[in-house]
Amino acid sequence: MQTSKEDIRAEILRQAAGIFGSRGFARSSMRDIAEAARVCPSNIYNYFPGKDALFREVVRPAVRSFDRMLEEHHGRQGADIMEMLSESYFRQVVEEYVLLLREYRTELQLLFFRAQGSSLEHYREEFTDRSTMLVREYFREMKRRHPQIDVDVSDFFIHLHTAWMFTLFEELLMHRTGPDETERIVTEYITFEITGWRELIKI
Repeated sequence: MQTSKEDIRAEILRQAAGIFGSRGFARSSMRDIAEAARVCPSNIYNYFPGKDALFREVVRPAVRSFDRMLEEHHGRQGADIMEMLSESYFRQVVEEYVLLLREYRTELQLLFFRAQGSSLEHYREEFTDRSTMLVREYFREMKRRHPQIDVDVSDFFIHLHTAWMFTLFEELLMHRTGPDETERIVTEYITFEITGWRELIKI
């Protein structure tokens, strides 16, 4: 029975994730990944143009999730800031973080700890800079909608806020917390985060 191209591609991605995880991006080779996936080394380039493209595809679900979260919370389609006062908003954010850690643990570990030498080596810093700009624009829009709130928050603090988020994910990954403990820690973090923002911007 002939193996479909989709199955071959999926096996390349699976083997790549394992090799990138054990060796890191810089010390992994396309030849080793091809051999592990039982694909001719020259044929692997029919599926991925290079090692960097392959790495980016492996971690794409995690990157896409971060981008979606940023857009939904602070982008042009971002939720109204007053939703921060609701219990449903609180539960939604906790569930987003927990789901990301549960569904994409491998991809997050690669993105945070094994990306040295790839085009995503500085993903955390680049995302944080982008987030800072988006949040600043988001605050301006929220001030227009709700003149009573105080959005005079420094860019440094907004930047720091995103850095804390990444630190939370990294620490949870490094300490390999179980599902119940992960949810408890995320709940504590989101509680602290929302309570702090409420006081800071006076809502």
